[in-house]
Amino acid sequence: MTLKELGIGKNAVILSVGGEGALRQHFLDMGLIPGAEVTMVKFAPMGDPLELKIHGYELTLRVADAEKIEIKEAAIHSGEGGAHKPKRDISHPGLGEGGKYHEKKEEHPLPEGEILTFALAGNQNSGKTTLFNRLTGSNQHVGNFPGVTVDRKDGAIKGHSNTLITDLPGIYSMSPYSSEEMVTREFILREKPKGIINIVDASNIERNLYLTMQLMELDVPMVVALNMMDEVRENGGSIRINEMEELLGVPVVPISAAKNEGIDELIDHALHLAKYQERPRQVDFCSADDERSAVHRCIHAIMHLIEDHAQRAGIPLRFAASKLAEGDQVILEALELQDNEKEMLEHIILQMELECSLDRAAAIADMRFHFIQEVCGQTVVKPQESREHARSTRIDRILTGKYTAIPVFIAIMGLVFWLTFNVIGAWLSDLLDMGITWLTDVTDAALTAGHVNAALQSLIVDGIFTGVGSVFSFLPIIVTLFFFLSILEDSGYMARVAFVMDKLLRKIGLSGRSIVPMLIGFGCTVPSVMACRTLASERDRKMTILLTPFMSCSAKLPIYAFFTAAFFPKHGALVMVGLYFIGILVSILTAFVLKGSLFKGEAVPFVMELPNYRMPGAKNVVQLLWEKAKDFLQRAFTVIFIATIIIWFLQTFDFRFNMVTDSQNSMLASAAGVIAPIFRPLGFGDWRISTALITGFMAKESVVSTLSILIPSQEMLMGLLTPLTAMALLVFCLLYTPCVAAVASIKRELGGKWAVVVVVGQCAIAWLAAGVVRLIGLLFGIV
Repeated sequence: MTLKELGIGKNAVILSVGGEGALRQHFLDMGLIPGAEVTMVKFAPMGDPLELKIHGYELTLRVADAEKIEIKEAAIHSGEGGAHKPKRDISHPGLGEGGKYHEKKEEHPLPEGEILTFALAGNQNSGKTTLFNRLTGSNQHVGNFPGVTVDRKDGAIKGHSNTLITDLPGIYSMSPYSSEEMVTREFILREKPKGIINIVDASNIERNLYLTMQLMELDVPMVVALNMMDEVRENGGSIRINEMEELLGVPVVPISAAKNEGIDELIDHALHLAKYQERPRQVDFCSADDERSAVHRCIHAIMHLIEDHAQRAGIPLRFAASKLAEGDQVILEALELQDNEKEMLEHIILQMELECSLDRAAAIADMRFHFIQEVCGQTVVKPQESREHARSTRIDRILTGKYTAIPVFIAIMGLVFWLTFNVIGAWLSDLLDMGITWLTDVTDAALTAGHVNAALQSLIVDGIFTGVGSVFSFLPIIVTLFFFLSILEDSGYMARVAFVMDKLLRKIGLSGRSIVPMLIGFGCTVPSVMACRTLASERDRKMTILLTPFMSCSAKLPIYAFFTAAFFPKHGALVMVGLYFIGILVSILTAFVLKGSLFKGEAVPFVMELPNYRMPGAKNVVQLLWEKAKDFLQRAFTVIFIATIIIWFLQTFDFRFNMVTDSQNSMLASAAGVIAPIFRPLGFGDWRISTALITGFMAKESVVSTLSILIPSQEMLMGLLTPLTAMALLVFCLLYTPCVAAVASIKRELGGKWAVVVVVGQCAIAWLAAGVVRLIGLLFGIV
């Protein structure tokens, strides 16, 4: 029978794993190996994908992929209730102690003043971001890894200016399945950090140690940070740290990043091993005299075969050998073996497959998980069930329930938007607007009393204060929206949304993972485009990037608020929510077109871990909000500030640089008048509207600042537009080209050709949609 046929709550043992290539390797790396015990947890509300428990954690798979995994039903041996007693007392190594990690007589410390570089590596949902923030505080900056578009965060450890720690992407293994895994591997192999800090979720240790084993093979000084030890203790479990160190051959430090426990000891160990270059002890993950002796002989034979090639390529020997044994083509190409060496390599691996009765990839994965089980069996005392897992199971009955999941999702998103636009964000925005208005009036009065030049006074009051101030007042709404989105993401709920929505998104050619960047798009298109980097499929990544700009970003909120206050004051929330749904509808229709034309084929398989629900760390949320607010303020006082001054200048002077009394005689009116006829069929062909739309390309908030300058009163605006044409204009603003920052992000991800396609394509779609809105209104007699 196959995994698809296993009943809910039933247990089974995996017999074989089908599939091929990188996807099958990913299945194996996630623990789906022959002999592994699995439990069927549930199916998604729409019947696909499914959730199963393996190696103590929850994993999702599509039904079609589950059909490729053969199983037999069996009773599961829980293995709960304790570990084997250690054979002898093993002491925890102190800093500088000889005989274990640091031989005094052979020490070769790095020169004084040399920068100690560290790589922070670990699984997703292991608390890596929290630890990075603990280690660096505010001493961090964001960039990109060279040659790729994966985020890179660097920072100095607090109190140690001679350090630089790089937060690597959250990954599950060093296999080249996704761009994140390739980045981590290339960073460690090419940039050669002085040390690795490997963060491990102690409450999900079997899953996390798989990456630890691969990092140990890289022969880089390394310390294991055993995170969430507070949860393990509170749930009645424990880990014998000293014995784990003995078995792994690297220092292991128990910590709680959330509670700031053990961080100082971790820093001391990391600095020490980097300074003295204490490399991991060579550990054989399989014995020469057990049932996995064939794997042992295979790896050691390959090591002898490729030793000189690995040295020339700068790839650690043990790592290269194990990756070749599992069939890693990237490493094979990097080693540049001769044809006869490749033939010998293939012969060695075939012999291993014959003796193990497993294919090469499965044999290596089985070797690693067997070693992990031995380590955990001797060092880990497991609780029956953690409180976090029990709580998550209860919550999931509602949030991923068959009849409750989608209604609850709609209710949660509706609550987020209502609190943002009508309650918290709106109240704070009104409060800030009152302050800005008061400051503007005080400044205007002071300038008048001082008899300041009229042009300069106009620039300061009508240009800077009115333009930038009108945008600045919407900062609370934007920060509030990001606050709620970060809570949903960090708590683990976004992963459940992906699980619930996968089947629905597959109908338009995407996977459930695409829902996360698209939801982030409601906050800002730039991070949502960057979030697409986590998608393993190039096809899914491109499609999702092209669709995310249709999600109404928070920068458009000032535009919505500006027009709804004037034309729909009693139905503001309804109009705003309606615009969001129009954006979603257009993205769905566009997805169908893309699926049937440029991006034919199936979405990438859905393999994802479902973490326990956790309360997001306050410091992480505050840091994220500060970054978003800082980004907004930088744009407000750079792009928007410059745009405001340019618009003020062009609408204040004519081509002879004389101040005009009527803005229709200005340079701006002449330039905007050229494109205004394009919008005449839509009902907003006035040059001032055209000007605002042009400046909106620089930053969406500039639409409001420009209109505030060109149309200073609400009465003038209402004389220029009717409710119907205002609605058509809102739809156009919703759908037309994203801002220049978003276009730059798309160009960085997909190239200049696709960036042009997005700009031109969305302008065309926006024009058509606005025309349809006006046509429907006219048919129903609305003006």
